[in-house]
Amino acid sequence: MKNIVRIMMVLAVAGAAGIVLRAQDKQAYAVFTDDGKRVDYGEMLDSLALADVIFIGETHNCPIAHWLEYEITKDIWQRDSAGLVIGAEMFETDNQLLVDEYTGGLISSDKFENEAKLWDNYWTDYYPLISFAREKGLKFVATNVPRRYASYVKDHGLEALENLSEEARALMAPLPIEFEASEESEAMFGFMKLISGGGSGEKSYFAEAQALKDATMAWSIAGNMQAKFIHYNGNFHSDFHGGIIPYFESYLPGKKVMTVCCARQDDISSLGEENAGRADFIICVPTDMTMTY
Repeated sequence: MKNIVRIMMVLAVAGAAGIVLRAQDKQAYAVFTDDGKRVDYGEMLDSLALADVIFIGETHNCPIAHWLEYEITKDIWQRDSAGLVIGAEMFETDNQLLVDEYTGGLISSDKFENEAKLWDNYWTDYYPLISFAREKGLKFVATNVPRRYASYVKDHGLEALENLSEEARALMAPLPIEFEASEESEAMFGFMKLISGGGSGEKSYFAEAQALKDATMAWSIAGNMQAKFIHYNGNFHSDFHGGIIPYFESYLPGKKVMTVCCARQDDISSLGEENAGRADFIICVPTDMTMTY
């Protein structure tokens, strides 16, 4: 009898400890649909697998975003690898030959790193993706316009692109690039100009430079489309199905597009009103999550 009592006491203590541990569990992320319904990773993946093009918007310095980019890519590939192409904002069209040579196994990572224009967080955040493409024999597309041309448009506007050589224009979306300024875009890029130290009296075309990037990424995706395309970009380029997506749909209509974005919230138990509708799936990460830079 005493032994039974002891066993019951041990089980009671273990049960209580389990309750405490569960109460202290920390979630690294939560996934929600655009209307705030909470779903698990598998449900999100099931939906994304039905898309022709998946835009994964990221917060550039969020480790959870980068980890899930890799996991989504790996899991989509495991379901159906035929005709899968991946590409990223972080690589520019004039580096496509280098990307092809690296993913094709013709040059080493050292040679690639020395010659390609790589973001500072390449090794921690983008190396796993391009290495996956190399390992699996996937096409990896450098989708973004060379930064020198985005800078040129920022200073002179889209019309100035007509001054470039035919070779230069081959590295971007066909001209002319449709652009219609909005109050929201002008306010956004006016703010960006202020925080970057730009003079308030200078004419600047931040929004037009962004349009050049979005159109070129869309053109790059459309031109390399096979069965399915996964694209990695900053949230701003695909939030609310804007940015790249209207250009893509004009270049290659009729494709099923789905979007993911990464958002930070103090409380990830429910989707914040400010994040509703930003993407088909919103990955919410705690605001105190460690950043990669």
